[in-house]
Amino acid sequence: MALLDLTPNPVVLPDGIELHYVRAGVGNPLIFIHGAMGDWRACGPQWETFTARFDCISYSRRYSHPNPNRMDTRKHNALVDAQDLKALMDALGIDQAILIGSSYGGFTALAMALQAPDRVRAVVSVEAPMMRYALQSESGAEIARAFLEDSALPAREAFERGDDAEGVAILTGGIVGKAPQDIPAAIMERRMLNAKAARSLALSDDEFPWLETADLAALPMPVMLLSGAQTAPVHDAIFRAVADAMPRARAHKVEGAGHSVSQQAPEVFNRLVLEFLDSSLAEAA
Repeated sequence: MALLDLTPNPVVLPDGIELHYVRAGVGNPLIFIHGAMGDWRACGPQWETFTARFDCISYSRRYSHPNPNRMDTRKHNALVDAQDLKALMDALGIDQAILIGSSYGGFTALAMALQAPDRVRAVVSVEAPMMRYALQSESGAEIARAFLEDSALPAREAFERGDDAEGVAILTGGIVGKAPQDIPAAIMERRMLNAKAARSLALSDDEFPWLETADLAALPMPVMLLSGAQTAPVHDAIFRAVADAMPRARAHKVEGAGHSVSQQAPEVFNRLVLEFLDSSLAEAA
């Protein structure tokens, strides 16, 4: 069944947070985690391929469409998203799952793997925006600071004054490496549906929390790191730094894709991920 034929169901976590999710397929549980301005629909190009092999769940993170949660804190980040994910797995009776996360969802997947490694069978992380890793080198720091000054900080200022449309446009342009006016209207409309999610990170006191290098390197489960060969410089700098910090992880650049690898090169993405899961899960059996 196609993803958009499904209607997301709500689940209320013990702390009152409501998350909407869809679930289909059979096999090992596999959870898709979308990026900063996405929602449960982001894995559309993967859904039918993966539900043929796995018990798939796709959900909207805390402040994404159509979740009704009020944004009443400036403490939101990937560590909080990981706690939500663990609570969602508990609510759905999932003891252990494969995690496939894109952008901030990839950040969330790695944070979850660190917080509860026994709950994570394998991780695929696509261009997790772990900004502090780029800041560790002189060349990476120059690129990261340019992104922060040209995109992240102006977006934060726009959200501070209540101009969500400008904040989303600035942040989207910086993430994909394009001028806001060059981004298709359909993409901007979907991102505006998730403006609250963008605001929750842009206004966070710690949008890019540090994940310890030694802890990442010691993760016991198989990990694949993916990046688009044509991605923006800031994502390339982060990806290379994180890959260097995780020598046991499989790292791969995908031709024909920028930041949104799973959507811009879905056939290649699906093949690479399935090959990775087939081999890594067979080794673990």
